[in-house]
This record gives sequence, structure tokens and C-alpha cells, in this order.
Amino acid sequence: VCVSPTRVRLAADELAGHAPRVCSVIGFPSGAHLSEIRAAETKAAVNDGADEIDMVINRGAFLSGKYEIVAEEIRAVVQACGNAHLKVILETGELVTYDNVRKASDIAIKNIREGDFIKTSTGKVSPAATMPVTLVMLEAIRDAYKDTGKKIGMKPAGGIRTAKQSWHYLCMVNETLGDGWLSPEWFRFGASSLLNDVLRSMQKLKTGEYAAGYDFSDA
Repeated sequence: VCVSPTRVRLAADELAGHAPRVCSVIGFPSGAHLSEIRAAETKAAVNDGADEIDMVINRGAFLSGKYEIVAEEIRAVVQACGNAHLKVILETGELVTYDNVRKASDIAIKNIREGDFIKTSTGKVSPAATMPVTLVMLEAIRDAYKDTGKKIGMKPAGGIRTAKQSWHYLCMVNETLGDGWLSPEWFRFGASSLLNDVLRSMQKLKTGEYAAGYDFSDA
């Protein structure tokens, strides 16, 4: 369950004793928050019960070539996270080129901890996740793992709407990183509409017929 920092305590209280983790978004979706504000919001969210933090990089700084500012902001949030997992959202739809996607991925991977994630998108910018962009990010993860042994997770988010699309992504993950990444601990989808089609596919396996999309709720 992903909520704003001001709603973390409510979500954590309501979900106490249940399976869903509580995630809070920092600098969402603009990525333009001051570093001090990002760190303070992160600390407050973790103290209120957030299990995971999603931060958005400062695309303005990145596209201006101010890479160290981007790195410093990531490090500040990492330090504020404590034991909470971090996902760094690149907002790839605004990075223009694949070279920029790779550069942003490398910066994020270098400055986060093993077990943290890089993520394509907020879902507020089009295009969101695409297979070429995801492949660039997976290759950055692969190369960092080969060079340093640090294992980083991946989350494509936005635009993945069907079970068949998800199979394409899973095959790409397996071919690029190996089956050691084929678990929620290391790879996740961010696509609320995907669940509906997965349920339809399960119904097909059970009954031999696809249910209509409206037979399942997107909620």
C-alpha cells in the first residue's frame, strides 16, 4: 500500500497484523523537493511505520548535468531510511535518451544499498515503463552485480496492463539477470491494471473461458 508521508501512520495502524507493506512516496511526482525536506519526510515516514520508501530523482538537476546533486539526494534519503527498503524512481519518460536512462541507473545503483530497487516511473508521465527502457536498467543492474557483487532490485511501473505483457518482461529479466531475480524480493511490477488481467487469465485456466474485464474490480 503506497501513501503520502502524512498518511503513513493511519495506513500502518489499519494494516497492523496483515500482510501488505506500507510504502511512502518522497518528492512525488516532481522530484524537485529540497534534499533536507526529502530526508525529513523520509525519517518521519519510517518513524510512522513505513516499510518502504519511493523517492523520485531530480530530473531538472540530472538533465542539467548536475549528477552529484542527484547522487547526494539519493544518499540523504538512504541515510534517512534506516531499515526501510528504498526504490529510486528515475521517471524514464523524461530522460529523453537511453544513454540518460543508463546514466541515471548507474548513479542510483552506486548510491543505494543491496536489496534496494530502481524503478522506471511514477505513472504520472507518458511513456512510463517500456521494454527497451527496462532492458537498459536491467543491464545496469547486471553490470553492477558483475563488477561489485551488489544485487539491486528492479520495478517497471506504468503501462503494463496484460498478463501476456508481464510474461515478456519476466523472460527479459530471466535472460538478462537470471532466475535469481525472479521473485518479489528482486523484481516487481507496478501496474494496478495488470492484476485484473491476471485474474482473468486464472479464470481462463480454471473454466476454459475468459471473463469480461468488468467481472473483476480494478480496486
